[in-house]
Amino acid sequence: MAQLLLVIFFLLGMIIGSFLNVVVLRYGTKKKNGRSMCFSCGKTLRWFELVPMLSFLVQGGRCRGCKSQISWQYISVELLTGLVFALVFWKNSFLLVSGYSVIQLLVIGCEFLLWSLLIALSVYDIKHKIIPEALVYSACFVSLLVLLLSYRETYNLQLTTYNFFSGFFFAIPFALLWFFSRGQAMGLGDAKLMLLFPWLLGLAKGLSALIIGFWIGAAVGLSALLLKMFVVHMPRSLYPNLRSKLRRVTMKSELPFGPFLVLGLFLVYLFGWDVTGLSLLLQNS
Repeated sequence: MAQLLLVIFFLLGMIIGSFLNVVVLRYGTKKKNGRSMCFSCGKTLRWFELVPMLSFLVQGGRCRGCKSQISWQYISVELLTGLVFALVFWKNSFLLVSGYSVIQLLVIGCEFLLWSLLIALSVYDIKHKIIPEALVYSACFVSLLVLLLSYRETYNLQLTTYNFFSGFFFAIPFALLWFFSRGQAMGLGDAKLMLLFPWLLGLAKGLSALIIGFWIGAAVGLSALLLKMFVVHMPRSLYPNLRSKLRRVTMKSELPFGPFLVLGLFLVYLFGWDVTGLSLLLQNS
């Protein structure tokens, strides 16, 4: 039964991922609704051209009308969302055995919605290097609902209050960094995103997620610089596209930070890592 539900949630995630692609592509544009179409030839897409992953594979990654290449973003977001939905279900599958309450089901539903918003937010940040306000505010609101629903489950007012105000303690230093650096050191959207870390995970694990997100971002940035140094000494005929992209990478290059924060958040949400040991300190206090 659990394996069947895992597959069902993976497929459901892929369907949601197809919708998230639409959100990412249309956000900030004049086209808010209407039928999906090919961006190259303007052909309105039929239902069988919109089946997640399957349509992409059957059509060979090309439009049926003009044969132009379809962006790999579509299938990547669909697979990613399917995987995230399956993992969120896996994390909460113990409820199938131990039983569940209505509040727990509401929390899980909010978590599915939250990760959908964070996936769309991350993909948009990668494409445009900015975090959309509507998505980050929506994600913060949903995570606040998770915090309030968790209080209804535990009735621990002190812990809920700590976690609520911790969100502002996380965000304010980075908002000040954005202000005094005039947006050069960090985007304001990243600071807003940090609000939800303790609201979703609590103070200790939220801090761990923040640290891991920074570690991942730093590792990717340094890896890009090291790869640039390596590629320079390779023949120009090899990896010409990679050479042209890495040529623009410097210590001052703008790197979308939101996706790394979201990845750190998801890893701690999934595995419960505490890299600071703060959880034990709070339990003993």
